[in-house]
Amino acid sequence: MLDTHARKYVQPSIDRTASYFLNRGRTANQITVVALLIGVSTSFLYVWGLPILAVVMLWLSGFLDAVDGTMARHTKTSPFGTVMDVTFDRIVEIGMIVAIAYVHPEVLWPLLLLSVSIIVSMTIFLVVGTVSEKAGMKSFYYQAGAAERTEGFIFFSIMLLFPDFLWWSTMAFFAIELFTGGQRFLEAKKILS
Repeated sequence: MLDTHARKYVQPSIDRTASYFLNRGRTANQITVVALLIGVSTSFLYVWGLPILAVVMLWLSGFLDAVDGTMARHTKTSPFGTVMDVTFDRIVEIGMIVAIAYVHPEVLWPLLLLSVSIIVSMTIFLVVGTVSEKAGMKSFYYQAGAAERTEGFIFFSIMLLFPDFLWWSTMAFFAIELFTGGQRFLEAKKILS
């Protein structure tokens, strides 16, 4: 929801950063890889007991993830770039879940439920994006929902910074992801029938 409705407020800084990298000969795919490496570092930082730095790196990776897409749209989008982007986003999320499970095995079941809800929601998102004839500014139809990447980062930040509320924040994240999956499924029925 925030990615869809609040993006206009951060887009100017995304545009400036994209222009900076493009003017220095960087490609969108290079920035995608950098965003992945920074995002994965979040998991290690959390395991090493550095949750604040982990959250900072998580948001930096998310910012660069937005920058790479803007760079691609200012040059030429590539199908493989889209595959990298979506895949690397999931790797960062999986890394976060595994790191939290390692540090807090007492919330293994809520984290498993969260993983399932992310899989279901992303499956619907990707299949609708693939089979839909609608096209947006991205390389496939982007199906908005209650929980998009920014909401995920907010929940992960809460989970990392407030371990006393980990069970509750994980279950809230699970519920919003499940709701988003249902929301996207119902939208798919409307646009694909």
